[in-house]
Amino acid sequence: MGSLSGYTVIELAGIGPAPMGGMILADMGADLIRIERPGAADPKMAEPVSGRNKKSVVLDLKQPAGLAALMKLIEHADALIDPYRPGVCEKLGFGPDECLLRNPRLVFARMTGWGQTGPLAQAAGHDLNYIAITGALHAIGRRGERPVVPLNLVGDFGGGGMLLVTGILAALLEASKSGQGQVVDVAMVDGTAQLMWMMQGFQQIGAWNAEAREANLLDGAAHFYDTYECADGKYVAVGAIEPQFYAELLSRAEISDPQFQAQHDSAHWPEMKEKLAAVLKTKTRDEWDTVMAGSDACFAPVLTMVEAPQYAANNERSVYTNVGGMIHPSPAPRFARTPSEIRHGTRSLGNDTVSVLEGVGLSESEVAELLSSGAAVQKG
Repeated sequence: MGSLSGYTVIELAGIGPAPMGGMILADMGADLIRIERPGAADPKMAEPVSGRNKKSVVLDLKQPAGLAALMKLIEHADALIDPYRPGVCEKLGFGPDECLLRNPRLVFARMTGWGQTGPLAQAAGHDLNYIAITGALHAIGRRGERPVVPLNLVGDFGGGGMLLVTGILAALLEASKSGQGQVVDVAMVDGTAQLMWMMQGFQQIGAWNAEAREANLLDGAAHFYDTYECADGKYVAVGAIEPQFYAELLSRAEISDPQFQAQHDSAHWPEMKEKLAAVLKTKTRDEWDTVMAGSDACFAPVLTMVEAPQYAANNERSVYTNVGGMIHPSPAPRFARTPSEIRHGTRSLGNDTVSVLEGVGLSESEVAELLSSGAAVQKG
């Protein structure tokens, strides 16, 4: 039984951080009901990984009967994930006021980029835009070059999906004491700003140059914190910051050049980086991995997404799981007594419409009427 076994979470279908947050909650044991629109793309194609452990229900929320069915589900839910722009749920007739009136314990979590308030609240945007105004995007990249796009990991997932889960869990914990739900405003700009806490702090005490890229301890300027090409054209990652780990790196790489003893002499970092690059170019990536394996050199091979699940350390720890022939990241974090699990892969669109509606008390005839009117759709 997962840690959230017994909790019910409704996820209004969206993209990016909302389905990620729903996936994590579902892995933890929550009964996760994903509400899809009629004619939506099949989750098996649109959300092949994040759709795991979720029930798929299709409702036409623009029809009164479809909205009424959703409100019936909300009466039995502990949390709802809203991935829409501010005000959309209100226009459809199930804003926080209506939902909390029906279910005072409901946690109404709203996942947006800019937040529920402010001058940008109604503007369109994506991960890259959200991280741009927090300083995160500016900080990532090589000296003299344009900022590097860090996939959509920083805004959507680190600053969005993870913060969404944190907010929902905190609000559920508080509701268990007070008996009252609340609205949780989760914004990717807020989450990204929190992810930048350390660099912001460093900058304010003069330990970080916010105007330049590849000029600081953790942005690739230091020779002991960067990636390097190997003899086979593949790469390794070096992160030996602490002096004892740095010493281990030098020992394993058989570097005796006395210049390397001045680890934090940033004026000579470029020169030391060239020398270290030349050393690491003498072996293949996997040869270096063998040399450094299991040591404190803070060294790792740079793997592709295809290679990662087969890497010995990942394999032995079961970092990835095969679900119906598809590779998934395994549930995390790992609980000693109430383990998270993948109970099933992504269901087909509308696979669970009938069973979920009947599960909250709608009669067979009421469900049949919803299906015949198109207010609900059962497929699969």
